[in-house]
Amino acid sequence: QVQLAESGGGLVQAGGSMRLSCAASQSISGFDSMGWYRRAPGNQRELVALISSWGSTNYADSVKGRFTISRDNAKNTVYLQMNSLKPDDTAVYYCNALKLVFGSKYDYWGQGTQVTVSS
Repeated sequence: QVQLAESGGGLVQAGGSMRLSCAASQSISGFDSMGWYRRAPGNQRELVALISSWGSTNYADSVKGRFTISRDNAKNTVYLQMNSLKPDDTAVYYCNALKLVFGSKYDYWGQGTQVTVSS
């Protein structure tokens, strides 16, 4: 079972930038997608960005044009570059790895990293 470890969270002022990293304990090339989700206080977990095994990306409307997801298969790491941060981006950010096997879905999650954007 893959272990995912997020890092790079912290406190930043509005308008600032931050890069999150998700290091996997095994090769990520075998996963159908890698993604970042977030959960703000009082809210449900929501998708932030996805990147497929062939490199296509998908973003939540709220972060389009500000966030960029990327992957480095050689380092088994996925990144989330966050620019022009807003207080509404404050949340715990979780890394996800998804594998589809014969129609069954296998989800793996990291423990999360807190991102706090001050106004």
